Amino acid sequence: MPTWVWIVIVAAIVVVVAVAAWQMLAHRRTKQLQGRFGPEYERTVQSADSKKAAESELASRQQRREQIEVRPLSAAARERYVSQWQSVQAQFVDTPAAAVASADQLIQSAMAERGYPMEDFDTRASDISVDHPQVVENYRQGHRLAERSADGDGSTEDLRQAMRHYRALFEELVEPVADEPVSRGRGEDDGGRETGRGRIRVGTDSERRER
Repeated sequence: MPTWVWIVIVAAIVVVVAVAAWQMLAHRRTKQLQGRFGPEYERTVQSADSKKAAESELASRQQRREQIEVRPLSAAARERYVSQWQSVQAQFVDTPAAAVASADQLIQSAMAERGYPMEDFDTRASDISVDHPQVVENYRQGHRLAERSADGDGSTEDLRQAMRHYRALFEELVEPVADEPVSRGRGEDDGGRETGRGRIRVGTDSERRER
């Protein structure tokens, strides 16, 4: 058999092996990102131009997050924020729009105290999506509803839903293990969270009756 035939055969084998290796690495990357981002992976893939672009975006978020030193809240800070949240929910009865604005500011304050950079909303949501993929869409929905209300296009029900969406993220930000990636499901209507120091409640009795 001529030498050039052997060269072609070897080259073909190298190409096949390289393609197989690339596919294996791509599959491994996909599984890793799916495991890390959960529902946020699917949302990003659906909104991106391609799966490759979506995975590149998610990988970039993860790399950025690794450069950020996020710390849990102290017990005192945690209790302070929970108390402030309860005041905000009480405020909702008389001034729902102001209460939603206060809830947004309280979330930003908690994020800043934990070490998240306070840039524009989209960047904040991207950073949060790495650690809290189960509730980051709640944050986006709450923000959209709050903006709609601020523009005069919203309703009291929109504001109520915004508060519920905001609360889903707030609860994870203030719980003791909130600095760890979340991979479990999270219901919006839980009344509190189990912690090593007891159960933290962030919903008022009147709100729970409304639900």
